[in-house]
Amino acid sequence: ARFPEPSSRRAKSSSPMAIGIRPLNDYAFKKVFGSPANKLALLSLLNAILKSEVPIVDVVILNPFNLQDFEQDKLSVLDVKATDQNGVIYDIEIQIAVRPGLVQRLVFYGCEEYAGQLRAGDPYTVLKPVVVIALLKETLWTETPQLHHRFVLTDRESGRELTDTLSIHTLELGKYNLRETELGSATPLQRWLYWLIHAEEYEPERLMELFPEAAFQLASTQLIKISEETEDKKMYDAREKAIRDQEWAVIVARDEGKTAGTIEGEIKGEIKTIRILQNLLELPVTNITDLSDRTLEELQAITTDLQKKLQNRKPSN
Repeated sequence: ARFPEPSSRRAKSSSPMAIGIRPLNDYAFKKVFGSPANKLALLSLLNAILKSEVPIVDVVILNPFNLQDFEQDKLSVLDVKATDQNGVIYDIEIQIAVRPGLVQRLVFYGCEEYAGQLRAGDPYTVLKPVVVIALLKETLWTETPQLHHRFVLTDRESGRELTDTLSIHTLELGKYNLRETELGSATPLQRWLYWLIHAEEYEPERLMELFPEAAFQLASTQLIKISEETEDKKMYDAREKAIRDQEWAVIVARDEGKTAGTIEGEIKGEIKTIRILQNLLELPVTNITDLSDRTLEELQAITTDLQKKLQNRKPSN
């Protein structure tokens, strides 16, 4: 899924005055949220996502941003790992593409992080909760417009939850379509998601006006610094190239799948896309059986029409 973007926004993002640095580039994300000097921004983002009854008041970043680490491996996934005042461990990462095994991967790393706390001779009571947060550029759960999912260990019959163990959050940014004019009444999470998706498109002064809160000001200032001709900008550009190469490889693989005769798979994919777009637009959701009677070309035409409607829902600046 690609972020819906009207022509007015495209023109703005191509302006030489726009910041032009995507917070969803994981290099920029870690520079902003994984630097100890910026922990106020990380605190704000975590509290916005988790909405805990008791807010997080302090964090220690366990894997601080390190330029040398990135220089050694430009294809590694840069996550942000931190712990709060109660010892809860948080692991946040950007996922460019939704690929087979992603859910299992998130569970695996969450379990690995949880079990990795225990040392020889330690009682199990020393284990602290682990929270995995995945910010996804693409859509993972196509059957629902729900953007934020929280998975925990729960008994199906009683609803009893094994608290203080493992939880996994997924946020599908491809489903996000808040207007700029709605920011004033938006929740903290909605404001952060808008910033993550659209900050690159704004001139610095306008971005600061839209997000006057201290945490946003700190994050925006860091983003502006990356945009300057510095070593950070070179590393950011290198990461952008690596991301483009990865996306190109995925496209090639998909094209090869098409030529191998996976028309049935394409039809199923188009049907899922149509239904999720209809949900996002608050339109009646077409029955799967009715859509299955359509040709691939007809389904693609419906998808294109719905995408245009979703784009037009955005305001022009």
